[in-house]
Amino acid sequence: MNEQTKKDLSFGEDLGEAQNILIIGAGLCGSLLALRLAQRGYNVSVYEMRPDLRKVDISAGRSINLALSDRGIKAMKLVGLENKVKALCIPMNGRMIHDEHGNTFQSNYSGRDHEYINSISRGDLNALLLDEAEKHENVNIYFNKKCKSVDFEKTTALFKDYNTKDEFVEDADIIIAADGAGSAMRKSYYLGKKFLFSFSQAYLTHGYKELSILPKPNGDYKIHKNALHIWPRGSFMLIALPNLDGSFTVTLFLSYEEGPYNFNNLITEDIVLEFFQKEFPDALAVMPNLLDDFFKNPTAPLGTIKCSPWHYKGNTLLMGDAAHAIVPFYGQGMNASFEDVVEFDKILDQKLDNWEATFKTYESTRKKDTDAIADLAIDNFHEMKGHVNHAVFKEKRKLEMALEKTFPSEYSSKYSLVTFNEDIGYREAMLRGRAQDKAILNLLSDKKIDINGDLKDILEKVKQETDAILEDDIALPNPSKRRE
Repeated sequence: MNEQTKKDLSFGEDLGEAQNILIIGAGLCGSLLALRLAQRGYNVSVYEMRPDLRKVDISAGRSINLALSDRGIKAMKLVGLENKVKALCIPMNGRMIHDEHGNTFQSNYSGRDHEYINSISRGDLNALLLDEAEKHENVNIYFNKKCKSVDFEKTTALFKDYNTKDEFVEDADIIIAADGAGSAMRKSYYLGKKFLFSFSQAYLTHGYKELSILPKPNGDYKIHKNALHIWPRGSFMLIALPNLDGSFTVTLFLSYEEGPYNFNNLITEDIVLEFFQKEFPDALAVMPNLLDDFFKNPTAPLGTIKCSPWHYKGNTLLMGDAAHAIVPFYGQGMNASFEDVVEFDKILDQKLDNWEATFKTYESTRKKDTDAIADLAIDNFHEMKGHVNHAVFKEKRKLEMALEKTFPSEYSSKYSLVTFNEDIGYREAMLRGRAQDKAILNLLSDKKIDINGDLKDILEKVKQETDAILEDDIALPNPSKRRE
């Protein structure tokens, strides 16, 4: 197909019908995108470097368990899969906090009973999306095909077939890369030096290792099923999410080299057992398989990726982690990628003049929100590993739960704004949520409110202080001049 033919293709009322779209990556974002574009009438080809996960186990201990919340569920509704996906979910009503002695308390995610997050298997969800996409005759999915580079000016991609070792080139009307944090197309943008491309990659000093709590012999759960379990220890933590088979996916977040125990010195069975006995004794008691998991599964890094622009003219577009990889501590990585598809779908509904206008509009409306959730995820990392155990944090959460329960339509915490308010953008949720947090902490420290006081009066004071902080932040963009 020559360049002029591509440019002459109709874009208006019959948006995309018979147009050919190449998607790189058949993970969660790529498979959802393929399904939605197929529903809209596009011809879709998807190329995935890994084997078909429905036929081969490819988890290899590197997959953080997923938390599906309202933004992701909104995407499932868009493609008509809400009920099928909910059948794969386990509701988690809050965080179950474990102290060093094995004592626990639950901190709910919301004061509204209908708001909770869901634990879901990455593999099960991905398999469902692939199955649904393949039901469409206008979708073809190819596995074991690694993208090596993208010629974004010619709208072609170079692939290598892992089975035959052959290399081949595919072209399309547009190419959308949903190939994750290591995106081949983003690398081509960077190395191509054909346009001004900004890119940042920031790693935490911590990595993660996936472990497991196996079910009881009768298939029951060894610890409370409907919660996200956290063992916060200040500079590191352990978390556990339930699976449908009675097991828990457990993840250790720990520094590579700082502290008396770190990934670089946990190299013998004795020191690993010593570490868990000292820091997580109640977890160790239900993890007889700990040493097998610890030395079998890899340690992986945690990083944030931001870049701009996401698109090159009307030819190519980055989406999902390829455009904005984040750390997993708000449980929003998958939800944010799914929301990408929802927001892209809204732009397609506008029937703009061409793909370039579509891509440009999508990025201009979306990037501010993905930048915000990236920053929020870093914030939540520090909150989860330490703050959840602090007295002032517990006091603030108790007050917020009471406000949400008593005034469900008038107050939402920062966590609720981000997680349960799918019609509010991440940036708006971040700005209001941070201001509310600062307002409550100011009022508590100044003893202007008492958590046992009149909730209506407290709500009014929190609102007034929040609005004042937001006004200061707008009027005084210099952080040093903001209200403390």
